[in-house]
Amino acid sequence: MTDFNINIARQDIEVLPSAKSYSERLLSLISQAKQRIYITALYLENDEAGREVLDALYQAKQQAPQLDICLFVDAHRAQRGLIGQAVSLGNRQMYIDLAAKHQQQISIYGVAVKRKELLGVLHLKGMVFDDHVLYTGASINNIYMHHKDKYRLDRYYQIHSAPLADTMVQYLTDSFVKSGLAMVLNTPESLSIKQQKRIGRSTTIQVKKARYIVDKASANQGMQILPLIGCGKRNNQLNQTICQLLKQSQHQVIIFTPYFNLPRGLIKQVIAALKRGVKITLVVGDKTASDFFIKPDDTFSFIGVIPYIYEQILRRFVKRWQSYINQGQLSVKLWHDGDNSYHAKGVIVDERYHLITGSNLNPRAWSLDLENGLLIDDPEQSLLTTFNDEYQAILANTKPLMHYSQLESLKDYPIQPRKQLRRLSLAKIDRLLKRFL
Repeated sequence: MTDFNINIARQDIEVLPSAKSYSERLLSLISQAKQRIYITALYLENDEAGREVLDALYQAKQQAPQLDICLFVDAHRAQRGLIGQAVSLGNRQMYIDLAAKHQQQISIYGVAVKRKELLGVLHLKGMVFDDHVLYTGASINNIYMHHKDKYRLDRYYQIHSAPLADTMVQYLTDSFVKSGLAMVLNTPESLSIKQQKRIGRSTTIQVKKARYIVDKASANQGMQILPLIGCGKRNNQLNQTICQLLKQSQHQVIIFTPYFNLPRGLIKQVIAALKRGVKITLVVGDKTASDFFIKPDDTFSFIGVIPYIYEQILRRFVKRWQSYINQGQLSVKLWHDGDNSYHAKGVIVDERYHLITGSNLNPRAWSLDLENGLLIDDPEQSLLTTFNDEYQAILANTKPLMHYSQLESLKDYPIQPRKQLRRLSLAKIDRLLKRFL
């Protein structure tokens, strides 16, 4: 890889161990910021954790009016209720209500990557506090921040780098604020349907061509970091880099994904690497660790069939490549920890290249959503101990999948998901669903 251009020192990267530590660090960074706070997430939920974060942002602004505070979330997700709930303004109502209570205002922007949520969302991640970047695939709500009794495991990195922070802020400012493509969500005024369609078309064009801009002249030898971004199937910098990483792998690849449904291009590279003799480890969420999983005793809805679809995709994959598991070259680890859920994403190649990303590494992320990631090149493996500590902590709640028969088949499922899967299969809709999952 030759495109690295931001130097980074070992002491400037810290890996946080848990959802609790992510919550604590986020609030701490908000309170310590002096110049700017730019937060990007799929959503900031109207619950206790979400309100705590928004209250902290408003408090920071009241105490330091010069502080530049901008929050970017997906516009569709921010303006609807949770799936299964009544029609409402969703999280936006909280944004409006809180804005009315404060004299000093923060900016809350909604970005509509596509005209409809089904066709693509703002899935960018990364939070900037002065010259610090807090990068995680997590959004902001009770479960991601372990506010109550459950958590959703992700990966959490704090990176001190002014060039990286500047790059991420510049992208958000140029692409969405100065362009006028982001709608303000914490005011009562709403755009007309015609305005939303116009902005949606312009945003789709913008996100497919935009890139992070970094001063390449600053690059030297040693550990470096490259911010990546991409949207759509063509000319997607993030997707192309992931495929290139696997293509050049020589010894070992580790892939974290919460929902096993790898895109065709990525599957192709995984199989090619196996055939070259590269050892592949997949760390995947068990179906019960999916945020879509519905317990058999609870009221079932169609959305609850999704974890079963993922499990069947994984079962077919393992069955087909069982011989590589038998010889110890392919390893599949299933994550499960009580009622908690799994959301870790990323790729590690030859203990040198480390990709942290919000991308779920599935067809939806690969072709529909706006995604980003940070790729660290560590040629001297100075971070290897830190990465291994994180890896072992994740593996602590996994079990090895030695044979495809360890995964349930259709006949083993509760009656409701079994019925839904049979209907989907008969109607040939499962192939369509796989593209959007």
